[in-house]
Amino acid sequence: MPFSALGLSPDFIKILSNQNFTLPTPIQQAAIPAILNKKDVLGIAKTGSGKTASYVLPILMNLQHTQVLKNRHVNVLVLVPTRELAEQVKDVFKIFSPALPVPVKTLAVYGGVSINPQMTALQNVNVLVATPGRLLELLDSNAVHLCSIETLVLDEADKMLNLGFKGEVDKIISLLPEKRQNILLSATLNEDLQLIHQVLLHDPLVIKIESREDSLEQINQVAYIVSEVKKGPFLRYLISHHEMKQVLIFASSVHTADAIVNKLRKNNFDAKAIHSKKSQGARNEALYLFKSGKLRILVATDLMGRGIDIDQLPFVINYELPRSPKDYIHRIGRTGRADSIGEAISLVSPDELHHIEVIQKKMGKEVKLIDSENMNN
Repeated sequence: MPFSALGLSPDFIKILSNQNFTLPTPIQQAAIPAILNKKDVLGIAKTGSGKTASYVLPILMNLQHTQVLKNRHVNVLVLVPTRELAEQVKDVFKIFSPALPVPVKTLAVYGGVSINPQMTALQNVNVLVATPGRLLELLDSNAVHLCSIETLVLDEADKMLNLGFKGEVDKIISLLPEKRQNILLSATLNEDLQLIHQVLLHDPLVIKIESREDSLEQINQVAYIVSEVKKGPFLRYLISHHEMKQVLIFASSVHTADAIVNKLRKNNFDAKAIHSKKSQGARNEALYLFKSGKLRILVATDLMGRGIDIDQLPFVINYELPRSPKDYIHRIGRTGRADSIGEAISLVSPDELHHIEVIQKKMGKEVKLIDSENMNN
């Protein structure tokens, strides 16, 4: 089914073609017509399935028919858990906004940067993409008003609720008009999400795109058994031995991420870290350099990894295993996209052997285990 069959205007079809969007993904096929018809939608689909475009396109189409609001009264509110995702969503809105006959202004607001420029930039905004905490600060300052919201989107709702945003989200929702369109998007459907779905959505279209059993088939997985003290040298050996030009390394803590980068840089490897303790400017720069191929190695924590979306990222390395098997799948899912083959490598200490067995069982897929003792590390 082509995009032209979903009810989008020719101007949108042209931009989609220019952006190399050929055919809609399953979530886009189901969600775009429903959102165009102002239905509430609950979309469950894995990361990288095209969820953002599935709501951006119809929301922009619908904005053509909306009334002009007072200044600082926005039409559309998109709530997201991280600054990186806020910028990512804003960029998608900006890509497709030129297809509209009337200009649409989109703004992303989040903490970690000065609030004053954001307050000034809220003049005449139509679409506001926000993290909950910063939005509440702006509301307290009367810098924005939510009483005219026509569409509410909760993007990455599962992660938002897991991160403890529920109280803030509830407060924001209480300030919205009762009559509005609600769109809830998530990678998983857990008990918390089911509860907010029941409270928030009215007769929604529920779209659940099942992850195919072979969805990890494009990812070659291997785990090396290596002691904690040898992980650093072995990591450097792997990067050199495989001649990795672009590799994303996951660490489980801010401290470990910084330590990995320091060791890599001391050994003349071009590396930067991205985590919650970095300034927004530093995070933006590291992401830009890595995505554009100007940075060889990016070391990220799990939360920051959600903002890294590269079609043909060749390598992902787990310096240490995440606690959750779902986080493991999310990590390695950064590679093996867009019909390209990816390599996912895990460094597993003897103490983590039981955990890698749990991950394999939950994933339903075997990971090849190799003893690194006799390798040149």
